[in-house]
This record gives sequence, C-alpha cells and structure tokens, in this order.
Amino acid sequence: MPVAASEKQKDDLQALPGDEVRQVMWRFAGRYDLQMLVQSAREVARGPVARLVAQGARADHGWTPAKNELLKAYDESGITGVFMDPEQGGFIEGPKNLALALVAFELAWVDAGAATGSLAGCLALAPIHERGTAEQQQTYLSRCAPAQPGEARLPWRGAFCLTEPIPYVGVDTGQLGGKVRIVDWPEGGEPVLQVEKRGRFITNMGFANFVTAAVESDDPRIKGTLMVILEEGDPGTFDRGTPTRKLVHQLSSTCDPVFNLRVPASRIIGGYDVRDGVIVPHYNHSEVIEAVFRRTRVTVGIMTSAKLLSAVEPVIRYQRSRFRGGAATGPGSPRYDLGLQMKEDVVHRLVDVWATGEASASLGFEAARLFDRLDPMERLRDRVLAERGVGGGMAALRARKQINKDALAFLCGERPELADDVVVQTALLDSIANVLCPACKLWNTGVGSRMMREAVSLMGGYGITEDCPGFLGYKWMDSQLEATYEGPEAVQRRQLGVTMTDDLFLMQFRGWIRELRRVANDHPGTGACALATAMQMWMWTLEHLRESKDADGAALYHSSRQGVTFALADALCWLLASRAQIQDVLELARMGPENPALADGLPGLVSFLTDLCHVQSAHAAGEVGRICAELVFGYNRHPRWGEQDCAACYSATELEAWESLIPGIDGAARGLTDVVENDGSHQQKAGPCARYEGLEPFQRMRTRMDGCLTGSRLAKDRAADALTTVMIPEAADYPR
Repeated sequence: MPVAASEKQKDDLQALPGDEVRQVMWRFAGRYDLQMLVQSAREVARGPVARLVAQGARADHGWTPAKNELLKAYDESGITGVFMDPEQGGFIEGPKNLALALVAFELAWVDAGAATGSLAGCLALAPIHERGTAEQQQTYLSRCAPAQPGEARLPWRGAFCLTEPIPYVGVDTGQLGGKVRIVDWPEGGEPVLQVEKRGRFITNMGFANFVTAAVESDDPRIKGTLMVILEEGDPGTFDRGTPTRKLVHQLSSTCDPVFNLRVPASRIIGGYDVRDGVIVPHYNHSEVIEAVFRRTRVTVGIMTSAKLLSAVEPVIRYQRSRFRGGAATGPGSPRYDLGLQMKEDVVHRLVDVWATGEASASLGFEAARLFDRLDPMERLRDRVLAERGVGGGMAALRARKQINKDALAFLCGERPELADDVVVQTALLDSIANVLCPACKLWNTGVGSRMMREAVSLMGGYGITEDCPGFLGYKWMDSQLEATYEGPEAVQRRQLGVTMTDDLFLMQFRGWIRELRRVANDHPGTGACALATAMQMWMWTLEHLRESKDADGAALYHSSRQGVTFALADALCWLLASRAQIQDVLELARMGPENPALADGLPGLVSFLTDLCHVQSAHAAGEVGRICAELVFGYNRHPRWGEQDCAACYSATELEAWESLIPGIDGAARGLTDVVENDGSHQQKAGPCARYEGLEPFQRMRTRMDGCLTGSRLAKDRAADALTTVMIPEAADYPR
C-alpha cells in the first residue's frame, strides 16, 4: 500500500522526477535562463492553455478571441522571444535548439496545439534565420520580438507556407504549385516579382502578418525555385483562407491561404545575383527547407515525448482510485489504496509507457543539444573553408571527400592533431546530427503515438472522454498528426536510409558499441549489454545486406528497396533512443549527488530509472532481433523437397548403415535434421529446414543477444512494484 515518503526506504522510488532531476538529465542544470524559461512556459501551459482545453475550446476550428489571448501570454512569458538574439529583442545568447525543445515539451505536456502554434512562428522565421541575408534577419526577427517597455507596437506573427493544395499536398516537397515571375524591372532598379501561391494546412495563417513561401520560376529570367517573404500589406491578394476542419491541434490556427502579390526581389530569402539578365537565387527552396527541417523536426518529436511522460501521473491516480467509494473498500485496505494496481498487468503496461517516454525524451533532447553544439561550429567551418578558397560545385565535393578522409583518420587515432580542426570536428558532429534528427522525428512520433494509445487504454472508457484527466484522449489524437508534421514517416526513413550508411557515422557507431560494453561492466542493471549486442547485430546486418542479393539476384540494399532500408532505419531508431536513455540516467547518477535537493530520493530514483533502461533495452533488442532476422533470412527462397534441396538431407539407407557403427544415430539424426525415407517420403512441411552458409555468425549473435535479456523481466517487476508505492500529488496541477 502507499506509504509516506518519510517511511520509505532510501533506495525506493519516493516521487515522480522533478525539475532538479530533469535539469541534470537533460543538461541544463547550469543554465538559469533555461530554467526560468521552463517555469514561464509551464505557467502558460498549465494556466491559460489548460483552461481553454477544459472549457471546450478544442471544439471550435476557428481562431477565436479566447484563443487569440494565448499570443499575448506567449509574449509576456518570453516564449515568443526565445528564437531571437538579444540584439533582436530576445533574451538567450547563442543557439536556441535546446530552449525551443524545452518550450515545446512544457506546452505539449498540456496541449500540442498550443505548442504547435507557438513553434509555428519560429518555423516561419527559420528560413530567414538559417539562410536569410543579414538585413532580412535583423528586420524580421526584430519585428517578431515582443515589444520592449516603452515601445508602442505589436509583434509581427509569421507563417511557413511550403505545403501545396491537393494533389501536391504531402507528396513531395520538390513539387511546387506556387509560381513567381517578373512583372517589372526598371533600368538600374530592383525587379518586382509577382508571386502566386496557394497553401494547404498552413499554421498561424489566421493571424500571420507575413509568410515565408516556397515557389518556382514561371519566368525564364528567374532560375529554379526559391523562398520569398510575403507581407499582408503587399499589393494584391493576401487571403488567409478558410479554417481547416481539423480533428486535432485546435489551439493552433490552420488555414488554406491564397496569395497573389507583388513584392520586391529583395524579399528572396538569402538574396540573389543577376547573371546574363537572369535572377539566380543564392539558395533554392530545397536548400532552405533542408537547413530548417533538420532542426525543427526535433521539437516536433519532443512534443510526443511530453505526452507520454505527462500520462504517468493521471494513470497512476486513476488506477489507485478505481474502486474507491464502495462500502467494502475502506481506507487502509489494499483495494482502496491500490485499486487496479493490485493487478500486475496494469502496472507492467504503465512501465512500458513510462520507459518509452523516457527514451524518446532522451533522444529528442540529445538531438537538441547536439544542434546547439553544431550551429556555431558550422558558421566557423564556413568561414574557414572560405579562407581556404573552397567554393561550391566540384571544389566543394572534392573538399568534402578529403575532410571525411581526415575525419576517419582522426577516429582511427592516426591524426590526433585534428582534435582542434573545426572542419573535421564539424564533419563528425554533422554525421551524427544527420541521423539523430530524422530518427528522433520518426521514432518519437511513430512509436510514441502507438504507446499513447496504450496510455489511453489504461484509463478504460474514461480515456476517450473530454474530461479525461491529463487530456489523454486529446493527446493520443494529436500524436497522429505529429507523425506527419514536417514530412511523414516515409520521409524520415528515406533520409535515414542514406545518412545511416555514412562512414563517419558508422565509425562512431562502432565506438558507441565499445562504450556500451564498458557501461555494461560498470552498470549491468541498465541493460547496456543487450543493447550493445543488438547494435552489433544491426551493424552485421547492414554490412551483410549491402553486399548480398536476394533469391532472384537483385541487390538488397538499394534506395528503391524500401522494404530493406526502411526496416533497418526503424531498427536503428530503437537503438539510438535506448542508448540516449542510458546516457541520461548515468548523467543523473554521476551529477545528481552534487545537488543537495536530490540527496534523499536520488538512490531510489536512479535505481528505478535504471530498471526502466533495462526494460527499454530489452524492447529495443527484441525489435532489432526480429527486424534483422527477417531481413537476413527473409530474402532467401525456402528449400523444397527435391533432389537439389535434399542433397544435405540424410537418407534412411545411410542411417541404417551407420547404425551398426554408431548405435543410436538413427534416432538422434531424426530428431535433429531432415530424413528422406527409402520410399521417398518425408516429414509433412514446406521443405527441408533452411541452412545458409555464411550466416552462422548471425545465428550465434542472435542466440547471444537472447541470453543478454536475462534479468530484464525482473527489472520490469521491480519498476512495476515501485509504481504501487510512489507518491503523487493529491490533485492534478492543471487546469487551474
């Protein structure tokens, strides 16, 4: 039965993880600015946002005055200014990836629509921030910053307009229906562009003052595609369109706008050159959105992580109170104190939900921190390469090959002096970022949405009601949309199919396997042993598939063979998430004792989170084992009962002859292998058991990995037992 925290053993889980725990795990314990940002975002999420949801605001597709009040709350709390630098009206120095991820996490803890509405403004600015000219950056980021004391102005709001109406919607970001042409080019003056664009599912359109839109040339005097800034005051049509009739994310404004505007060519994001009378944008639209999405996908993935972790407390409260109120269930009885938690099934399933939430949050925040490291290094690298005279085209390609060669030499220990070479170190980080970003988006939203269904089911029929505690039904529905944001799952898998085979990434991946072996030695309860073996199996499978052909002689690992590349990408995501989870728990165990506020409950919390790591590692190993076994064996044709395929079978005549020399071999052989009788009969099955030379290492590895799962179910039992005694607040902290 539940007991007071003071009565619990020191190594028991006393309470749910608090802010001090998360600050250590997610590496912002030393960032006071981020800690204050988290508190501000939480006040907005569990205050005005939660009240809107509780009052039924999600029943309206339109952007109502009540919803519009959220914008003011975002401004006053500092959420709006997160994206800007201090000179532009912001308050955070340096990269903002972790800051934006924390804001997304706090808002999505209550409602993902609110998180989306907040982040959509950053998405609108992202093309300008990543590829805009200095003038464009200063102009638009300053306009979007909240007004400072004494300023009499309203901040601008933006929208990102990439998606086209059907049939283009969601098909391919390379297919654009928007057009741009030159309508006026005065002698010696700036060209004037006519931009026509229709959008589909565009967030923030209900109140946006400007739009960053992707269009393609409809004029021989403009080359290729580009992104352009459109303002509501430009001459022509700036039609916000009708609200989208969404089933989810109703606390964000979504419309299908129509634009037909005249704008100066200086609005081309990143600027342009004029060559032989042709406008040549410095960046095409694909180059802009690539720079944008490789960062913003992370925050979308973290939104789903927040849903899973936010479900833990409401589910525990529901489980314990399920049978209260009956005459036969008084306080102090197991039925009153534990309710449904008397049954192993419900706590085991909640352990799975919590473990998935921890892994997805760890993966997402690891990716966010990585981009914070990478952003300044990329800018410095670009300056260094420019000083070396490395431009674009073939020169850049040759330089990249040499950089990768140097980076591999550094990893092999042959060039230790390159530890301070920013170009090489950026290449190493970049190879990981190119994998972590799509992996986070794919796994967090894909697996996360499936686990949210599990969380909702743990609430019984209550889970799909409007007043379900924690708004779990809404969160389950919202997660379905997040899986399609910024490219559906196929887009992420396609990117992973390319980036996960990069030599720099694979070399570092091998280092992670060695690292996990050391962790398994020092912290065996984390499940690092099973995870390392699963990673080794994944590496072996990848190398095997890249060199092998199927039964018809066709190459297995190929971009068009998505049954192979996509499945292997899915397997990798499980590994990356579980590894990130283990790293975060080790960080808590290492740095937690330095925080006096964590002294009493830290041992029990670390022990519990370690068990969750073990549970998740077992899940990851199981998924990887299944996927890899299907890929390794599944493309071989099963042997049939025929002369060629039966060549390795014993015949009854042979066994009878050997029986006189080796008594008992007849019976033993029949139990271990296929036997063809003298009359040609055989066992009733598809054919002789499949045997394939060269796959013995995989079979040994699979057997070894299965053995590495030893203890994982005991860890799950311990974690489930902890859920029956952990203290939770007496009442939910939102809405309020």
